[in-house]
Formats: sequence, C-alpha cells, structure tokens
Amino acid sequence: MSRIAKKPLTIAKGVAFNQDGRVVHIKGEKGAFKLSLDAAVTIEVEGNLISVRPTAGVHPMVGTTCKLLSNMMEGVSKGFERKLQLVGVGYRAKIEGDILELSLGFSNPVRFPIPAGISIKAPTNTEIIVSGIDKQLVGETAAKIRKFRPPECYKGKGVRYLGEKVVIKETKKK
Repeated sequence: MSRIAKKPLTIAKGVAFNQDGRVVHIKGEKGAFKLSLDAAVTIEVEGNLISVRPTAGVHPMVGTTCKLLSNMMEGVSKGFERKLQLVGVGYRAKIEGDILELSLGFSNPVRFPIPAGISIKAPTNTEIIVSGIDKQLVGETAAKIRKFRPPECYKGKGVRYLGEKVVIKETKKK
C-alpha cells in the first residue's frame, strides 16, 4: 500500500466533505470540487478523518486518490499560486481584461487568454502571479506562460519561476 495513504487525511475547518456513492463533493470558501472514485478505492470517514483504502489487495490508485483529495481540500481552503519572473531588457507583462499580454522580445506581443478558474495578476512589469484552487490547472497555466520564452543558458533571459536557478554557460573563446 502507498505510504501516502497510510496516514488518514484531516478535513480542515471550513471545508465540507460529502460522499455520494462513488462521487465525492468537497466545498470550501474559495470554491467546490467533485471527484469520481476509482472502483479499486474505498473511502471511510470517521469524524474529521478520511481513510483511503483499496477494495482488494494493493492498488496504485490509493495513493493517487489520497493526494487528489488532499490537494482539493487545500485548494478550496487556501488556494494555490505560482510566481513567474520576466528577466530581460524590455520584457514586460500587463493584463487587459481577460488577456495577459507579454512583451518578450518578439516582433509582436504574445497574447495569452486567461483560462476559467485561474486568476493572473501582474503587480509589477516583470512579475506574474498565477493563482487558483486547482493545483494541476495553476501549474499547467504557469508552464504554458513559461513556454513562450524559457530561460536561455547564455544570458539567462526569459520567463522563470520565482527562485529558479538557471545555470549560465560560458561563451566560446577565440
């Protein structure tokens, strides 16, 4: 059995957890989620503790289900965020309605439509904060923005995650 699933999950304050057959509903102050359970997994709720167990033997979906439930409960109570940093001369970000406009050294600005369920803020010209309740969607959106201009290895210019270390290569010598 998964080591993650050995510990029971604790339902946080302000989170409503309901099981309706094979469907789990999680609701909090920031939003709500619905998860259909795999046939190989059962859930037992005792007070404010949730135990995820396999129906028979050992199954890999036990750990996955446990982590999905944990992320959903954290998302509806606290939320998730990913910070990006623009490094380079003239690299800027601004938000116009529901479109993120990035100036990344191309001839035209890159226009990225903000997906539903995600909020993007640009507190400064060189910072982008992607936030939401779905951990997978927040990470995917941040990765899509970074993919427009990943950091290059000679000068380090591009879109980075905040705190990301970029190894700078030495240029050729004559």
